[in-house]
Amino acid sequence: MTTTTPRERTATSDIRTLHFQLHPLRYAETYGRFGHRVVPNLWAALFAAISAACLVVLAITGILLTVAYDPSVEPVIYQGSYAPLRGVEVSRAYDSMLHYSLEVNGGLLVRQSHHWAALVLPASLMLQIGTAFFTGAFRRPRRLAWVLLVATFLLALGAGWSGYGLPDDALSGTGLRIFEGILVGTPFLGSWLTLLIFGGEFPSDVVPHLYWLHVVGIPVLLAIVLSLRLRLARRIRPAQLPGRGRTATNLVGLPGPAVAARTVGMFLLTCGLLVTMGGLLTVSPIWRYGPANPASASTGSQPDWYTAWLDGSLRLVPPDWDFSWLGRTWALSVLVPELVAVAFLGALTLYPMIEERVTGDRAVHHILDRPRDRPRRTGLGVAGIVFFGILWLSASTDIIATIFHVSFETQVYALRTALVLGPVVAYVVTVAMCRELRARQRETVLRGYETGRVMRATDGGYTEAHAPLSPDVRASVAASAGLIRRAEDEEQP
Repeated sequence: MTTTTPRERTATSDIRTLHFQLHPLRYAETYGRFGHRVVPNLWAALFAAISAACLVVLAITGILLTVAYDPSVEPVIYQGSYAPLRGVEVSRAYDSMLHYSLEVNGGLLVRQSHHWAALVLPASLMLQIGTAFFTGAFRRPRRLAWVLLVATFLLALGAGWSGYGLPDDALSGTGLRIFEGILVGTPFLGSWLTLLIFGGEFPSDVVPHLYWLHVVGIPVLLAIVLSLRLRLARRIRPAQLPGRGRTATNLVGLPGPAVAARTVGMFLLTCGLLVTMGGLLTVSPIWRYGPANPASASTGSQPDWYTAWLDGSLRLVPPDWDFSWLGRTWALSVLVPELVAVAFLGALTLYPMIEERVTGDRAVHHILDRPRDRPRRTGLGVAGIVFFGILWLSASTDIIATIFHVSFETQVYALRTALVLGPVVAYVVTVAMCRELRARQRETVLRGYETGRVMRATDGGYTEAHAPLSPDVRASVAASAGLIRRAEDEEQP
């Protein structure tokens, strides 16, 4: 009599993967040793490596910048090497960044690498969120992991925004002035938040406050969130895409050491690319912008790309859209964009619970979905991307008007219409495409794929020859939706 241990593994040489049989109640034991781990081959792992590289570059360069940076708004006379600003009154914060960028060997490389990493990190996190959403990786038992991933993204946005204002240049000063106006226009909480963040009338002590938020507050929260995500990754088995031989009780993928080597390679490649970009591509040239001045604003100023959608939402609301109630003026031109942003981010964070409530699906899922197999979810995701993209594009109306000579009013009316109709059209079209793809797959599973060879029958008719799908391809394209089973059932007389 033979027994099968929970740690039994069989290698498949043709695809160089491992099949790892798991006991559902002994995952921590069977998956505990690194040498025995099997990791599914997913894009999400590479995006996670990119995010990790960005965080490491941000941490190392951030420490170097912290040593050189002076978070003070005390005015001084600039006496550095940049001649156009010599003799101009600037803050100590701006003076320290100019000195570090232009007079310290490697200083500009460090600052620009830090900035590029801050720009790439939100993109990699958005890709992680997108892959998790469209494949259903947020369902039980990974709902908390999804919430923590979205929290990581929000903290990255907060870190980028707080660091954006630290150089105290004219561009960051314009952005902070806009932010202060948004806070002032918020009923009840606006005055308190303005006093908390700015410390008084603009600009007051906003730079020191942002400094401690950027250097201490957000990094501590980010470390806590990342620790919780790593703990969950240790306790919960990885999910895998549907395919031949893949079930809820096994793992098919690459061995742990191979995945580690590939992940480290992507990590080092990303770090090298970020440092190369920091050395070759100019970003945030604060010496050209000049020091911040509360009495002036930079023309054509644009926020960093990941917060542009918030700026775009402000531009699409009518400026005189307000009313008086309860002895207060309610500025809908500020409140509506705030509510839209909160609703969008809240829906994104709570989506696993919303879908579970709507569908009634409370089962544990270890097999991922393909987007086409969940048309409504995929349609909602594409609609959300279109909604985000239109708001993001709206932040560039002034640039578009200047370069392409399209009037600002025409752009605003067109973008308002697109913001209302675009997500609806995107949802309808995406759902139709997903259903058509599934129908096409069903025909392929039933009859095979078209070979392009036309054959003439004895009665003179013409038919196209079809070839059956290979077992691996057949399983990978049909297992998640149960198409094979349904197709075989329909073949029965």
